[in-house]
Amino acid sequence: MSQPTTVNWISLGRMDYDEALAIQMSQRDALLAMEGGAQTVFTVEHPPTITIGRNGSAANIVASEAELQRQGFTIREVDRGGDVTYHGPGQLVVYPVLHLGPFGNDVSLFVRRLEEMVIQALAEEGMTATRLEAYPGVWLGDKKICAVGARVKRRANGEFVTSHGIALNVATNLAHFQTIIPCGIQDKGVTSVAEELQQEASVEIWEEKLRRHFEQQFSARTETVDWSCERESRA
Repeated sequence: MSQPTTVNWISLGRMDYDEALAIQMSQRDALLAMEGGAQTVFTVEHPPTITIGRNGSAANIVASEAELQRQGFTIREVDRGGDVTYHGPGQLVVYPVLHLGPFGNDVSLFVRRLEEMVIQALAEEGMTATRLEAYPGVWLGDKKICAVGARVKRRANGEFVTSHGIALNVATNLAHFQTIIPCGIQDKGVTSVAEELQQEASVEIWEEKLRRHFEQQFSARTETVDWSCERESRA
């Protein structure tokens, strides 16, 4: 029986999008170059940020520039799949930076596993989540609770390396989604764990749930890495 793959699990806390992206890309580039670099999952909460994916359009941002500035939003074009999405406090963002050799080197399977770890975590709390054909992510009825937007590049040895990932609405301010047409989908809504359960929900608790289901879906063993120590070692 094969041994589980060891994956570092690094919680970045609340961090600006640009800073977290730089950390993620540095890790990805090390894996692509096959110059060390551990299999790593980063988790983070961002301040209010709108990102536009490679398939997206700024036309799906419906709030005025003045209103976005008033609310303190940042807007970024990013190198991931998907259209326009929102990140903000109360949303758990998970960035797996992995080379997929130990996981079958299958990009579609990788995305399905990310979705499934969310589906199984929600099921623990009595929420029946599903996938919708042609609409990536995890859904409760016609409301999206978790966005998926991955990016892959290929190493010299043919293995895929992943970046970006998923964003689970735990206790997100859903009113902030009114600034955009989420993922460019006009006729569907968004929801959160707190909204569905009608009670407070903790990002930290849901991080532990997703971590446990990540280990199950990817047959992995995660090790906690303190980011403050890791940052010093890279300096």
